[in-house]
Amino acid sequence: MIIGIIPARYGSTRYPGKPLIDIQGKTMIQRVYEQATKAKCLSEVIVATDDLRILEHVESFGGKAVMTHPDHPSGTDRCWEAYQLAVAGLQFESSESTQNPIPQTPNRYIINIQGDEPFVAPEQIDELGAVLDGKVELASQMIPVSDAELLFDLGEAKVIVNEQMEAIYFSRQVIPFLKGYPQDEWHQHHTYYRQVGMYAYRADILEKITKLPVSPLERAESLEQLRWLQYGYKIKMALTTYESHCIDTPEDVEKILKMIF
Repeated sequence: MIIGIIPARYGSTRYPGKPLIDIQGKTMIQRVYEQATKAKCLSEVIVATDDLRILEHVESFGGKAVMTHPDHPSGTDRCWEAYQLAVAGLQFESSESTQNPIPQTPNRYIINIQGDEPFVAPEQIDELGAVLDGKVELASQMIPVSDAELLFDLGEAKVIVNEQMEAIYFSRQVIPFLKGYPQDEWHQHHTYYRQVGMYAYRADILEKITKLPVSPLERAESLEQLRWLQYGYKIKMALTTYESHCIDTPEDVEKILKMIF
């Protein structure tokens, strides 16, 4: 069983209210929801929001949504509360409500689908779902880097993996360092990967990682996934050919429409 959860906050420093912006006749959150429901691997799709306007809008087009606490530090934490509310039937009482026992099964997973990717491909969700075999604790996706400028973009998380396609480390810097070649040619002599797409969590692991304190590596790189690695959890990486197209500012809407259409 795989549940798709779409975290959707109303507040945003750069683009307040962006889940409800209009994109060619539909709101962004409706487009994300509709794309997610086309994924074959998902048993259910739920929007996890902190705002009544988003909740009512999702319900108005026939979608499922739950109200979550406004102060979650990350989408991962919001997914955990949404999972409790929607699947385990718990109601939010306080920030300590995760102490309640949650029924778990080895094959129950949650895929965190970004609420600001209105044209996410259902096939990309299915690619991630395909690696969730009950043994996998956490999973994400990666794509080869074929451009030197993108390789050295500090806004992009690069990843290296072991022979089992499990993440060894994520960094904003280029990893590994390639000795003996000019930096603008590194991508021509080694296959580099950057992280894209979504996270998947086995339900019992999701509960555990939301209780972990911030780790030194996470603090250094400002990458949440490093906390999980540093505390000993394994992250399976699935190859994808799909790019992530996020909307962070009003200008991004036109850029993405030009790329998609």
